[in-house]
Amino acid sequence: MKIDVSRDVFRLAQVFTISRGSRSEAHVLTVRVSDGAHSGWGECVPYARYGETLDSVTDEILGLPPQIDRAALQDMLPAGAARNAVDCALWDLEAKRAGKRVWELAGLAAPEPQITAYTLSLDSPENMHQQAVKNAHRPVLKIKLGTPDDMPRLKAVRAGAPQPKIIVDANEGWSAEVYADLAPHLVALGVALVEQPLPAGQDSALIGMNRPVPVCADESCHDRASLAGLKDKYDVINIKLDKTGGLTEALALRSEGEAMGYGVMVGCMVGSSLAMAPATLVAQGASVVDLDGPLLLAEDRQHPLEFDEKGVHPPVRELWG
Repeated sequence: MKIDVSRDVFRLAQVFTISRGSRSEAHVLTVRVSDGAHSGWGECVPYARYGETLDSVTDEILGLPPQIDRAALQDMLPAGAARNAVDCALWDLEAKRAGKRVWELAGLAAPEPQITAYTLSLDSPENMHQQAVKNAHRPVLKIKLGTPDDMPRLKAVRAGAPQPKIIVDANEGWSAEVYADLAPHLVALGVALVEQPLPAGQDSALIGMNRPVPVCADESCHDRASLAGLKDKYDVINIKLDKTGGLTEALALRSEGEAMGYGVMVGCMVGSSLAMAPATLVAQGASVVDLDGPLLLAEDRQHPLEFDEKGVHPPVRELWG
């Protein structure tokens, strides 16, 4: 087995800002695994919030033994970007070898298009209003917030887009006091979900707090080992393959999370269609789907995912799986 890692950069359609900073490009790692006759590939987005860099994740991947399979991989690398890219590449390789699609190998029903949120990045209320007007035709908008002065932004977005379902992502940017103050206003403005309002290390403040809008664990939820720490704090879990360490764990996390009563959101980092492709399988029937990464890019992979009024479609064979 041969494992190759390369770096790719995709220009964003516009500057993308969250509470932790801004970017104009998506820097990703592309992993290819080959057995000499067939090859598969996957993509990951190393994330500084979780102590990852392009160099550190590359080193993790290149440190793997040449003979590796998905089962062994789960113990050789921790949940994170490195394991994600390799796991998804191995799924793709298995599908190519078998002449089947990944969902057939996984025992899943054939995937269908899923309505996805479209993200409006953090900006001034005036600019976010303009973003909202431009995207008011979309069924679901996700708003990046996370400052003590977010109410004008939220009101500006709702004024510009009266009809879409709105979800809010604070990216750990609020305190318990700020969230408690905002909660009734979120209800009044028709917000359907709030992602990670408090820092992951301080989210115990959510225990016993009134949650009139469902609260979703993002930075607080990585893999199945995270679930025990979410009790009484969250209503929904956000499953991202770069957090779970691949499709294998993402499917297991979804199953166990649902069995424990959590709603499921399937999200993404800002990456190409190759990164989103495996996540479309996890997203089937999820309560919230946020796989808009390719819509935020000015350029994408060949054979990109299709987005239309039905949502994000599953990948064609030429892309992945």
